[in-house]
Amino acid sequence: MDLLHPLSGFLVGLMVGLTGVGGGALMAPIMILLLGVAPATAVGTDLWFAGITKLVGGTVHHSQGHADWQIVRRLALGSLPAALLTLWYLSVTDIHEIRSGLVVQLLGGILVITAFVTLMQGRIGVMARALEGRHITLLRRILPGMTVLAGAVLGVVVTMTSVGAGALGATMLVMLYPLRMTPGRVVGTDIVHAVPLTLLAGLGHFWMGNVDFALLGTLLLGSIPGIIIGSRLTSMVNPVCLRAGLAAMLLLSGMRLMG
Repeated sequence: MDLLHPLSGFLVGLMVGLTGVGGGALMAPIMILLLGVAPATAVGTDLWFAGITKLVGGTVHHSQGHADWQIVRRLALGSLPAALLTLWYLSVTDIHEIRSGLVVQLLGGILVITAFVTLMQGRIGVMARALEGRHITLLRRILPGMTVLAGAVLGVVVTMTSVGAGALGATMLVMLYPLRMTPGRVVGTDIVHAVPLTLLAGLGHFWMGNVDFALLGTLLLGSIPGIIIGSRLTSMVNPVCLRAGLAAMLLLSGMRLMG
């Protein structure tokens, strides 16, 4: 067994536990750029990696009271049907013929967007809190529908690229619920919602033959202890420094894939 596989899994698991981000955004480019995995297989394997890793992390966050289950249900109402529709589209089109180039370009673009979103999450939260303070009655009335719509967007993006459930999901939570969500609850809710979404999308990719379970097993050997440690350290680290470092890694990976 190549020790690079469990080491990569551990580092990504640690980052996911700390920030809720990285299950797809970090592991997919690592598989393609560092481990030499075919893009379609990287997406399918990454979805299973993220789902199983976040299942462990979500359990820890739930035990610490970090998951808002009402918001999880609203997101899932949009994301799971959207994931099913996207899987159906992938299965009935000729996407397999062009998948490698398409996936790499899509993945690179989403990573660049995710990098900027991750870096700006704090500023977005400040703006959202100011807006909610002025229009709180109206926003509370439309929040359920907006949350379902946000989930649908995540369902499409995650199923196509394996990226977005973490950084994009967390930023959507900060924008929609700036006064309700503490940093710990953003991470916990984001991770818990990602579990059914990534596993459902992963099942679809497995059906299409895009999952390397041998590789998945070696990655999980590192990621499971990594996310347990990271989930317990969430409240002890500086989130601003973490986000800056993570954004830099995502930006470099995205530009490399697109270039």
